[in-house]
Amino acid sequence: MARADRPALMPEAADGPPVAEAARRAIEAVWRIESARIVAALARYTGDFALAEDVAQEAVAEALVAWTRDGTPADPVGWLLAAGRRRAIDAFRRRSALDDRYALLAGPLAEGEFSPGAQAPSAAPDDLPWDPDRVDDDVLALMFIACHPVLSPEAKVALTLRVVAGLSSEEIARAFLVPVPTVQARITRAKKTITAARVPFELPPPGDRTARLAAVLSVLYVIFTEGSTATAGDDLLRPDLAYEAVRLARTLTALLPGEPEAHGLLALFELTAARFPARTGPDGKAVLLEDQDRRRWDRSAIRRGLAALGRASALGRGLGPYGLQAAIAACHATAPSVAETDWERIVLLYEALGRVAPSPVVELNRAVAVAMASGPRDALALVDDLLASGRLSGSHLLPSVRGELLVWLGRTAEARAELELAARLCNNAPERAVLLGKLAALD
Repeated sequence: MARADRPALMPEAADGPPVAEAARRAIEAVWRIESARIVAALARYTGDFALAEDVAQEAVAEALVAWTRDGTPADPVGWLLAAGRRRAIDAFRRRSALDDRYALLAGPLAEGEFSPGAQAPSAAPDDLPWDPDRVDDDVLALMFIACHPVLSPEAKVALTLRVVAGLSSEEIARAFLVPVPTVQARITRAKKTITAARVPFELPPPGDRTARLAAVLSVLYVIFTEGSTATAGDDLLRPDLAYEAVRLARTLTALLPGEPEAHGLLALFELTAARFPARTGPDGKAVLLEDQDRRRWDRSAIRRGLAALGRASALGRGLGPYGLQAAIAACHATAPSVAETDWERIVLLYEALGRVAPSPVVELNRAVAVAMASGPRDALALVDDLLASGRLSGSHLLPSVRGELLVWLGRTAEARAELELAARLCNNAPERAVLLGKLAALD
């Protein structure tokens, strides 16, 4: 089967019988929610990333026929796993038969090294040393495997986002501001490297987990960021991605309780996700921070986030990049309003963040905090320095912030040009609608 960038789950919807349409929707829903766990379980079963994806796709194709005929099973995930395992066994048998043929051909050249007709060792599905239906930690284990030291940092993130989180190459490319072919090449090379290195499909021993932690944290961060503000599409949020990142972060802190950055990342996720209920209106339109009804913020998530931040601080090694971002999120989460937010503290936290993890986005966010703390003039100087550096060219974030500052300073014509540029560059429909609304307000 040809391997597509995103698994080709089924043909485009056609005007077919209602039963077929119901089956298609059921399969789409199951795959959207459970694809990572299904692929992870099959990867453990086969020991092969590429084969796991292939048999998962074949199982989905089989389900489209069977579920249309027989109805959606009571345990759809179990059904897909069983179908995938059957397909994997067929693949093992084909490989074994091919090995026999190779052995017969090579026999005269290396007599005694092969036993023609011998079957390659394989385990029956009921005799596995692990239970492929126990998928609770499979996704996290797969993340550590995809973050193996044999891979480059870029390949680790791309492979994990593709295989574990199910993001397309286009989504990953937007997240990292790189061309789509670059992402596709990284994923292909990473899969080949994992196979060539014979990386075992199991959770690494405790001594190896810390070394891979930075890559795992980075992957979770990118998944959550895409979920909290989608880079493209008609929805501002992708809660399925964001809450999956939260779930994995909770599992990670249980696995590595002595790692402050794991707790810091979880704190950041909880405190940011707490604002989700107020970030969109009933019509799906984005609601800016100053207009949000803070009574709708999830107070339980805020308490969990503050507790996780406290655990990160209590470990006594200082806050890292994720912990500092969580501290900034805590300032917002505990403030009664935008005006009563401790913007001076946020400026200091962004300065610290810029020293330990410098990036143009951190500098842009610091400029926003400076504007709120002391006015737009100093902030505009910081943004203009960023503009001159060219480090955020192609992103709508820089002209969006610059336009806001120019509006604040009364430079309306310049502000209009910046906001128009930001709207053209923005690929997310709700965010673009906010920018167009600001343009309309100028008129």
